[in-house]
Amino acid sequence: MKTELEEVLEKVHKRELTPEEAFLRLKDYPYQDLGFAKVDHHREVRKGFPEIIYGLGKTESQICKIAREICKRGNSLLVTRLDSKAYKALKKEIPGCLYNQPGKIAYLKQKTPAPGKGKIVIITAGTSDIPVAEEALVTCEMLGNEVERIYDVGVAGLHRLLGEMDKIKLARLIIAVAGMEGALPSVVAGLVKVPIIAVPTSIGYGASFQGVSALLAMLNSCPGGVAVVNIDNGFGAGYLASLINHL
Repeated sequence: MKTELEEVLEKVHKRELTPEEAFLRLKDYPYQDLGFAKVDHHREVRKGFPEIIYGLGKTESQICKIAREICKRGNSLLVTRLDSKAYKALKKEIPGCLYNQPGKIAYLKQKTPAPGKGKIVIITAGTSDIPVAEEALVTCEMLGNEVERIYDVGVAGLHRLLGEMDKIKLARLIIAVAGMEGALPSVVAGLVKVPIIAVPTSIGYGASFQGVSALLAMLNSCPGGVAVVNIDNGFGAGYLASLINHL
């Protein structure tokens, strides 16, 4: 996958663009100042994927304007924490944009990223953890990874997890999503030899403290090979998993 900068330089070399035209194409590097936001168009060059929009806290107008500038350059679009009302506004601005309702994440693939080297398996302890898992899943897929879901296999019924071990053992790495006491990643890590990215969720009764209990349990995991991201951070887990899967 070529970045916009690489494409422009190649066209100048082939004399398909004049230096003046190339300057106009690249005038917004390293970022474009929209007044309320500085869109980091250089991020694709540094990181391999364009800036990702965090939708929570932004107005519909702000989201649409940032998204338009990203898409104008032929780049793929990813907007996390986007409610359905804001998605409707975004859909009018970017008609091809799709939406994962459980994960509250909008996306449009305009470039094909390099494929990951193996399969990422995403596991949830319960059905209530699926929204966080779906955010991770869309992130992984947009970054070029093959992903498989295995949902609702938590420690309340371990026979469900053991019944999926044939699939789990094919993973190059695993994202384990759990709330309540957050035990699932430790259990899985004791059964496999691949990295586990643990995602605590804010699901649970009062003493779970909106995911803090699960977070602490995962940080104190006994088996080796468990890394932990922040509470409800499906995006962070998906991005990290993709980086590992492309090494």
